[in-house]
Amino acid sequence: MHKEKLSGYPSDDKLREGTARCGPELVSPEGIEAQTCVMTGGGETWARAYHRNTSGTELRAVLTLMGPGGRTVELHCVLAADDEPGSCETPRGASAGEPGAYAAVAEYAGAGPVEEAPLLLRAGSHRAPGASD
Repeated sequence: MHKEKLSGYPSDDKLREGTARCGPELVSPEGIEAQTCVMTGGGETWARAYHRNTSGTELRAVLTLMGPGGRTVELHCVLAADDEPGSCETPRGASAGEPGAYAAVAEYAGAGPVEEAPLLLRAGSHRAPGASD
């Protein structure tokens, strides 16, 4: 993994636009670096995934925000094969509960037919109990 923070990754939990609750930064053996966050601000909640694709091939991701009452929002993103930091985020929606009631997960897969594309990395917005940075 690159030693510097990926451009756009939150450096702490307080952002200008609200609050971010992020899972750990993860790296796959195939060269995907990712972090997934639940964002809140202005009475709205949304998910954001930060990523860098060093695999050398175009990849795709599915970002899912899960909220209270079984609500889900899903977004499909394409990761260019250019080793540049990027992000994708779900549309913002009115918050329907406490920020802790939301979770997000981003799943990264290879290009090609969905049935054949291997899952390369899954990054969530929650840390394992007792985990530290």
